Amino acid sequence: MSRIIPYRAVFPGTQPEYLHAPYVSSVTRAPRQPAVLIPQTLSEVTGPVFASDESSVSMDGCNLSVASDGGEAMGQRIVVSGRVVDEAGKPVTHTLVEVWQANAAGRYLHRWDQHNAPLDPNFRGQGQVLTDDGGRYEFITIRPGCYPWGNHYNAWRPAHIHFSLFGTAVATRLVTQMYFEGDSMLPVDPIFNCVPDEAARNRLVAHLDWETTQPNELIGYRFDIVLRGPAATPMEDGRTR
Repeated sequence: MSRIIPYRAVFPGTQPEYLHAPYVSSVTRAPRQPAVLIPQTLSEVTGPVFASDESSVSMDGCNLSVASDGGEAMGQRIVVSGRVVDEAGKPVTHTLVEVWQANAAGRYLHRWDQHNAPLDPNFRGQGQVLTDDGGRYEFITIRPGCYPWGNHYNAWRPAHIHFSLFGTAVATRLVTQMYFEGDSMLPVDPIFNCVPDEAARNRLVAHLDWETTQPNELIGYRFDIVLRGPAATPMEDGRTR
């Protein structure tokens, strides 16, 4: 039987706390007892395999800003790209990256979202892409709008895009959010500030990328993602919007 090498524990302060009082929902949802640590087995250190020749998901990127009939979504078009690496800096290749977000008016294409902002018939709000041989990914979308969320008086979520990554094993699975540099709402957003460590928190912020910005077309943002390890990208707690 092959030897199972467990993943190291997360570093203190680099991941969200289950209980973060400014994020009101966490007060009733956070566990009251200490976590029970379960030894990692083969099922935790292995994971799904995605092969581009067997999958309908492309490694060439996806475009959320264009509907199936060719109609274009409203809003500022952007391209988001980056690399997915592990804790040793090795690229995580051919892994599934899923994204979903609100439209330019701040509304999700979901029956539970009843915000009175308009829906965009040309914006599908979600997409998938596989990383290439260098762990790189890229997708085109529109910059999402802010929206109210009822956490406290006059509460608005900053612009963000949700990410889900499978990585190479179940233990590296990551669900997180990407924010935009310079957003004045970040210092007052309880979800962004769930991550105690400032350096880890800043790993959730995408930066302007002139290399991918296209004249007269779209603005580029770079968002690199680290799975596990001391420089890991902070994870959602599973209850955020």
